[in-house]
Amino acid sequence: RGLQAGVIGEGPARRSALAVLPTGGGKSLCYQIPSLVRQGLGLVVSPLIALMADQVAALKQSGVAAERLDSSMAPAARSDIWRRIGEGSLDLLYLSPEGLMQPSMLERLSQVPLALTAIDEAHCVSQWGHDFRPEYRMLGRLAEVFPDAPRLAVTATADARTREDIRNELRLKDAQEFVDSFARPELALSAERKRGQGHQRVLELVAERPKRSGVVYAGSRDGVDKLAERLIAAGVPALAYHAGLDKDLRAVRLDQFLEADAAVMVATIAFGMGVDKPDVRYVIHADPPAAIEAYWQEIGRAGRDGAPAEGITLYSASDLAWAMRRIDSREVDDAVKMVQMRKLRQFYAMLDGTGCRPAAVRRYFGEAGVTQCGACDLCLSPPQAVDVTEAAQKALSAVHRLGGRFGRGRVVDHLLGKSKHAAAAETQMSTYGIGKEFSAAGWRDLLDQLMFEGLLHEEPNDGRPLIGLGEPDGVRAVYRGEQRVSMRRTPAVTDSDATGRRGRKRRIGGDNLEVGTENAALFEALRAWRRDRAAEQHVPPYVIFHDVTLADIARRRPSNAEELKGVSGVGQSKLQRYGTAVLDLVRRH
Repeated sequence: RGLQAGVIGEGPARRSALAVLPTGGGKSLCYQIPSLVRQGLGLVVSPLIALMADQVAALKQSGVAAERLDSSMAPAARSDIWRRIGEGSLDLLYLSPEGLMQPSMLERLSQVPLALTAIDEAHCVSQWGHDFRPEYRMLGRLAEVFPDAPRLAVTATADARTREDIRNELRLKDAQEFVDSFARPELALSAERKRGQGHQRVLELVAERPKRSGVVYAGSRDGVDKLAERLIAAGVPALAYHAGLDKDLRAVRLDQFLEADAAVMVATIAFGMGVDKPDVRYVIHADPPAAIEAYWQEIGRAGRDGAPAEGITLYSASDLAWAMRRIDSREVDDAVKMVQMRKLRQFYAMLDGTGCRPAAVRRYFGEAGVTQCGACDLCLSPPQAVDVTEAAQKALSAVHRLGGRFGRGRVVDHLLGKSKHAAAAETQMSTYGIGKEFSAAGWRDLLDQLMFEGLLHEEPNDGRPLIGLGEPDGVRAVYRGEQRVSMRRTPAVTDSDATGRRGRKRRIGGDNLEVGTENAALFEALRAWRRDRAAEQHVPPYVIFHDVTLADIARRRPSNAEELKGVSGVGQSKLQRYGTAVLDLVRRH
């Protein structure tokens, strides 16, 4: 798939490589296959125990000798793994960067023949990336410790600057670089400005997507808890997940989500790279992340099985201001802060822009020859850009005259001439009541737009933000008419919005995987059988068979083992384990 063949070929040729492949693009096969083909143990560095456990469970289902070593394991289990390593009967070993770089671990592994070392989620090594982890910086030493083992760094999200940092830190300067297309045609993207916290809108979006697995990201632990409570009260099988919960409870909830055919995980970004559930039909950002890299990775949790899925983002100017304050408070070099601020503004420019969303993301990652997707909200209902420079001048002037002493509500009231208990000095200002052309909601939208463009900014003021003027050069340029301000205006005709929603609903309905009414009973029977087998083995259902595989079986209705083996996802190991039961279900339905 894509560039997989080229990446996989580097390992057996004893060459190192850097591979940037899209989420769902099969990165793990790029180091799993060379580990099986070459003599020795394949060593995989992964940032999360949940991610390691998930991959090991899936490999065991396929008959691969794989294990993980981490601090949660019992001594007896660890001893057994080392015995198998010594015997040469283990193909793949998964470790965290901290676990691998322990001197005792490095010493012990240096006595073992290695097929290759793979660094998963390699963007974590870069301070320019969205998920920098200092412990990943230590992995550059692998070139010295295991000089004869080829090294493969893989990630789904890295722009040119991040890729260069990865190559320098991991000592891959002479390695081949593979960067595949970032296209995810199965994902229908949309974004909308939110009112307040946006929790009510999240409830509406989830209610429109019943009996489907989804992920809802919130920016704080408190937000996660409150959203999960409201969803549960509405009858949604929702689970809360964040770092403030007990470790064992998080593990239980992760298992519940992975094993369920339909569940909604409400989480902070603590619930991220460890998720490999292929049938997630939607990801909703109740609060947006701070960069396109993080957005693309988190949205990429949906549709990993290739079936239609959605990524929906709610955002506001307050979210932008909060993210900027958070970046500014970090103890990092000013140069890093500047890059992170730029990435943040680029992300919000995409959210509030007028062009195809996936195309904007792909161009951000440096992809050329990008065309419109035809499926995002802006493609389905193209917005109309309206020049609001004159109104922007009024708003900037009002903020200037009010001296940055008030929040957005008071600024809007001032423009409308509706300020309660306004002093005579305020009512005599030239800007008082000059904004009658817009409603209060219209002015709030315009203030948001000015904040997105850096022409206004919010001071936190202990939770009661005050609005002040932003970048001086930009403000002056708008005053003089040298810089125009335009706003996105969705078409006023409600039919166009309905068309967009109908288009999305058609995609939502696509999660039946087009098995047809005549095969629906067989498909559901196969899913029920898979659920029972998964419960017996204490593994997520998808490590037995993906929904896409079950749908293909339901459509094809194979009558013998040879026909069943022709279904994608049914390998020799799974044919031997499950073939008889699956064929029996096909005959009975």
